[in-house]
Order: sequence, then C-alpha cells, then structure tokens
Amino acid sequence: MGAMLLDGKACAADLEIRLKEQISSCKIQPHLAVIIVGDDPASHVYVRNKVLSCERLGIKSTHISLPAETEQDFIAEKIRSLNADDSLHGILIQSPLPPHMDEEMLTELIDPRKDVDGFHPINLGRLVQGRVEGMVPCTPSGVMELLNWAEVELSGKKAVVIGRSFNVGMPQALLLAAKGADATVTIVHSRTVDAKAECLAADIIIAAVGRPGMVKSDWIKPGAVVIDVGINRVDDSTRERGWRLAGDVDPEVQEVASLLSPVPGGVGPMTVAMLMANTVKSATFLQD
Repeated sequence: MGAMLLDGKACAADLEIRLKEQISSCKIQPHLAVIIVGDDPASHVYVRNKVLSCERLGIKSTHISLPAETEQDFIAEKIRSLNADDSLHGILIQSPLPPHMDEEMLTELIDPRKDVDGFHPINLGRLVQGRVEGMVPCTPSGVMELLNWAEVELSGKKAVVIGRSFNVGMPQALLLAAKGADATVTIVHSRTVDAKAECLAADIIIAAVGRPGMVKSDWIKPGAVVIDVGINRVDDSTRERGWRLAGDVDPEVQEVASLLSPVPGGVGPMTVAMLMANTVKSATFLQD
C-alpha cells in the first residue's frame, strides 16, 4: 500500500492552536528578534516564514537585517543589547553567517533563557542530563512532536539517527533515548562500517545528513517509520526555476515504510512551530 505521509503542516497547525491559548494567558506579549546577515535568498525565505508565523500567533517580531560586510563586533554588541532588553524573550541568529564571523562564539553570547534555537552550550548540556524544560533545538524537538502526534510508539524500539551534527543529529539521539521516550538509539555517521545494515535493523530512522536520496528503499525494514530531516536543493531541468527540493530519503522508501515525512511539508513546518513554542516558553519564564 505504501507509507502514510506525515503531514507536518497539519501537526504544526495543531500546535499553533495550543500556543495561541498559552499566549492568551501570558501577562506579556512574547517577543522574538531575528538577526540575519547577508543576502542569502534561502535564509531570507526562512526568516520571512518565521515572521509570518509570529504574525499568525500574535508574537511580536523584530527583524534585524544587516549587510554581509557587517563586523562581528557589531553583531556581538547587538546581542548584548537584546539580552538586556526585558521586553524581548527570544533571540535567533539566522544561519549561515558570512565566513568572517564565528557563529559559535556569537551563539554563546546569547542569554541561554532567550536562546530559542536551543544551541547555547548550557541548553545542549541540559539535554545530556535528560532535562527538556529549557530551550531544546527546534528541529529535533519538532521531530519528537511529529512522532507523538502520529502516535508512534518509541519505548523499546530501535531508532537510528543518521548524522551527528550538534544542532540536529546529536540532540535528536538524546531526545529519543531520554526517559519518557525510551528508544534504543544508534547514531550512524561517516565512519560507520555498514550504515545500511544499521538502518535495516531499525524500527525508526531519522535521516539528517544533508545528502539527497542517500537512504534507499533497500535500507528500510518493512513497516519502519522514516523521518526525513534533509532539505537539499538539487538541479532539475524539468522545473522552471531549474531546481527542486529533495530530502535525504529516496522517494521509493515510501513503498516500504509505514510512515514517512515528506520533503517539503514534513519536518520543515515543525521546526518553525517549535521556534514559536520556545519563544512562548521563554516569555513564560521571563514574565515571573
């Protein structure tokens, strides 16, 4: 019959309903600031989507757009100013930054309570302790929300995470293994001896490696749940614009899996929704 597609847009819409209820009970209006440096077209699209989400939910947004030649010290001072602004609850630096900037250093300047991306070392460190009450990286937490929405049983299941990045793969593995989720997790990476064999043994696969079509249908155990985090731009002469978006999972996987998140329309909307959720969470913390 083929896999049922996991509708990230529908899941995000359900989450937004709950967020609106939380916002209505807040003593203050949640406020998110987004810093974008340079003219990368994809980055500006992502920022516009975030601003539109804020508008839908009633979250105040401040959009700080700066030229690519901006000095890092200027960005650092801007972050310090935003940290000190009591009316502001979330700070996000849109990736990628220009090559002359140290994104890791700038991220560490953000007040951990306002780090709505969840990338500050303090927030990532809490995940290692099994603590999820703070700011959790948006894409991994969005995947968990999507799995919960689809009523996927995780406890005792074998999960494989492909990719070990600090912002997706590693926190994803921690969330799947944490108490309450209780999956048994394997991380597959570039040095894994037999990635295909690891995936064939998995009940749940999270592909987050940034290689279009890497995960083939013969990598998948029949009935497995497959979540495709990859968003890759590939050439396509049949399209007017000359390219299309492709995930890390080959489309033929749909013939083998039981559930599959599409690209686009799967994890992407959940990442934005969880950013909004983190902003509301931060406002709730900081209003007291």
